Amino acid sequence: MALVEDTADRKHNLLAARQAYYDRISKHDMAPLWERLRDLVANEPKTQCAPAIWRFRDVKAMVMESAELISAREAERRVLVLENPALRGQSRITQTLYAGLQLIMPGEIAPAHRHTASAIRFILDGNGAYTSVEGERTYMSPGDFVLTANWMTHDHGNTSNQPMIWLDVLDLPTVNFFESMFAEHLDEHRQTVRRQDGDSAAFFASGVLPDGAEVGALLSGKLSPVVNYTYARTRPILERLCKAGEVDRRHGARVRYVNPANGGWAMPTMGAQLALLPAGFAGERYRATDGTIFVCVEGEGATRIGDKEFAWAPGDVFVAPSWQYYSHTAGPDSVLFSISDRPAQEALGIWQESE
Repeated sequence: MALVEDTADRKHNLLAARQAYYDRISKHDMAPLWERLRDLVANEPKTQCAPAIWRFRDVKAMVMESAELISAREAERRVLVLENPALRGQSRITQTLYAGLQLIMPGEIAPAHRHTASAIRFILDGNGAYTSVEGERTYMSPGDFVLTANWMTHDHGNTSNQPMIWLDVLDLPTVNFFESMFAEHLDEHRQTVRRQDGDSAAFFASGVLPDGAEVGALLSGKLSPVVNYTYARTRPILERLCKAGEVDRRHGARVRYVNPANGGWAMPTMGAQLALLPAGFAGERYRATDGTIFVCVEGEGATRIGDKEFAWAPGDVFVAPSWQYYSHTAGPDSVLFSISDRPAQEALGIWQESE
């Protein structure tokens, strides 16, 4: 009995001595790694994000209501942020990506600015509004994938007679993690347009290139020179893949949006893909380290993420967190857009996938 009590006393004294030591070194802004190692170096990824869905039929009215409260010019960007329910107040849908639904009404202008964060627009509803990027104005339709690479001047306007809503995705959390955010606002609300709508795709994504040194300099960077990857051009390619039997058992017939200069991802921090799930598709489960944002473009189906299932329809946005298994099923032919931080993870050599 005495031996047990002696052992307990020694253990108590040791723990007390350790705690006194920790308190002492804390005053010098130090901490013991051995107390934190398992949290810092886990055996596998432990996401802080939750799977979630924003159904367009539910949120559209709320997005439209914002137009009654503030103008696009006053707001600068009239957007409702999609906050991951496990990260409320942090303005992020995953740990590395921001997402929001932007509204621009007929006749409105969202003023020109630029910033070190890269952005994409994926068009959900409406037709005929435009984005101008570095002198090219592109008119947008549902399913279009529009790039605004970092530090490129951009503004939005709506010359149509209908509202337009699109999904914004930016690498804001990543840029702010590095504490490297800069922004600049132009004196004029609209930038000067120097190129026709579609010039960038025609010049750089058609299998030919304009001849000249200036073009060579443009293509030497890591950013895609294409402004708008239109749905009208991309959707038929998915059909061709299906007819050729190129249907992945997890992802369907899928393409990635690339930089035509080097065949890599269209942006260095965010990678986007478009997939056709044939009617009756029942995908096998899959997981990867990149938390992924999905958008239903056409059709209807469901995605099981972990132990939860989310039914989706056109315009719905949902997110599958890092390293959580997910699998898709489709009723009729369905199209899903997706975007994640995979290019950044690949560049760092940390991206992994698992079936």
